Amino acid sequence: MGTERVFPCPEANVENRAYWDAAAEGRLLLKHCAACGHSHFYPRAICPHCLSDATEWRDSPGMGTIYSFSVMRRVAQPYAIAYVALDEGVTMMSNIIDCDLDALAIGQRVKVAFRPSDGPLAIPVFVPA
Repeated sequence: MGTERVFPCPEANVENRAYWDAAAEGRLLLKHCAACGHSHFYPRAICPHCLSDATEWRDSPGMGTIYSFSVMRRVAQPYAIAYVALDEGVTMMSNIIDCDLDALAIGQRVKVAFRPSDGPLAIPVFVPA
């Protein structure tokens, strides 16, 4: 099993405050564009696909697959960082935790979990599904 690491606290702002508030409640939010129908990540008011400002927050089940990953071993607490392709079609960078780092694989199913940061915000991470 991987060792728990301390996650640095991100900075919340007016565009992403709802995202971080939901994370504190154990929910993953994504922005969805009402104009073109695409979801996007990272949270922002303008859709990167069609440049519409008709975006809204939607809850995500937080299920996806590992698109790519790397295990950091030359640190005191080894950890895995990965691009996770969510079922909604967006890709987000995060950590894979609570797993055998040597057993991770591209295409492996994962689900979101939340861990505290070194500040007031919770961080979305992923665990094997």
